[in-house]
Amino acid sequence: VSPTILRRGAAWFNGFGRENNRGTKLFQISGHVNKPCVVEEAMSIPFRELIEKHCGGIRGGWDNLLAVIPGGSSVPLVPAAQIIDAPMDFDGLKAVGSGLGTAAVIVMDKSTDIVRAISRISYFYRHESCGQCTPCREGTGWMWRVMERLREGNADISEIDTLQEVTKQIEGHTICALGDAAAWPIQGLIRHFRPELERRIHEHKAQTVAVAAE
Repeated sequence: VSPTILRRGAAWFNGFGRENNRGTKLFQISGHVNKPCVVEEAMSIPFRELIEKHCGGIRGGWDNLLAVIPGGSSVPLVPAAQIIDAPMDFDGLKAVGSGLGTAAVIVMDKSTDIVRAISRISYFYRHESCGQCTPCREGTGWMWRVMERLREGNADISEIDTLQEVTKQIEGHTICALGDAAAWPIQGLIRHFRPELERRIHEHKAQTVAVAAE
């Protein structure tokens, strides 16, 4: 990119993207698209255009889109309805409660177990924690264990709020950004898919009662 900018000039490069979001970006698109790829594109390209132009659309069509993690595993997920027309830049994704981050776009269709997916990300950050900061050292393991119980439905409704509160105690309280990275995916799940968490808890309790009654 640098030789091209030097040859064509800063004004040319500044012509890509919206105000405060200028230039191009390498998007690494994976997951449930027809053609995963890495592509350099103009900042601020709408999500739908990015996927149609370079990935051949969503696997099973746009009605099959569940959610997208737009900036690498550390940023909060965005539900389909909010991401489809969002500009893929810093301000556009901030407006929908997420971030552009590394532009590693993870696309998830409706076959995805969204709770399991976020629990797996939680496990990754637990594994990656160096253990220096107490909130991260203790919190990442605690969050993952709660996420696993929520995945199974073996939890109480009140634990969802407790989990949210713990993410806030970790976010912004560590030397490096890994604490934030561990907290944000869980915050996004609770913000957008709390009904799914509650459904699993209710179903698990109903099954437990049914077994006890036999």
